[in-house]
Amino acid sequence: MKIVLASNSPRRKELLSGLGLEYEVRTLQGLDESYPEGLTMEETPQYISRKKAAAYSLNPDELLITADTIVWLDGEVLGKPADEAEARQMLRKLSGKTHQVITGVTLSWSDQQRSFASTSHVTFAQLSDAEIDYYVTRYHPLDKAGAYGIQEWIGYIGVMAIEGSYFNVMGLPVQRLYTELKKLNMC
Repeated sequence: MKIVLASNSPRRKELLSGLGLEYEVRTLQGLDESYPEGLTMEETPQYISRKKAAAYSLNPDELLITADTIVWLDGEVLGKPADEAEARQMLRKLSGKTHQVITGVTLSWSDQQRSFASTSHVTFAQLSDAEIDYYVTRYHPLDKAGAYGIQEWIGYIGVMAIEGSYFNVMGLPVQRLYTELKKLNMC
């Protein structure tokens, strides 16, 4: 089967490329990423990844990969910030605390579908307002869940500990994805 990655994320493209697999990128604009209230932290990104998958039409020889990453802090989803003010607010909430980063991945092919979630626990150091301002002003993290990219400056100075997959925090749990693709004889 031909692998299709349904994502505009440069990080997801980089991570999937790291597996050495051939794939095609296919994206649709304006996908609805809303979700119903009351979902658990693992159900939320899986629900969104399945919703993204439902928007695509597949050929019989294609396997579609969709994913969604959320940041979960004390029962609250921190999605992509609407503006720099909200990004600063999110980073202040994360400062000095441990939060979860959960990526839901859906694999779709023929008339079948398999979803899974990967969770990483990330502990941030106490961040000053100056550090938060520096990061938001220079890196413009409006396209990132929780308003940060672990592979950027904020990750270098702010992340004290990670339990789980670093690549999951970047947006794609490649080891788990590889394991699932192996089960399907895709690699």
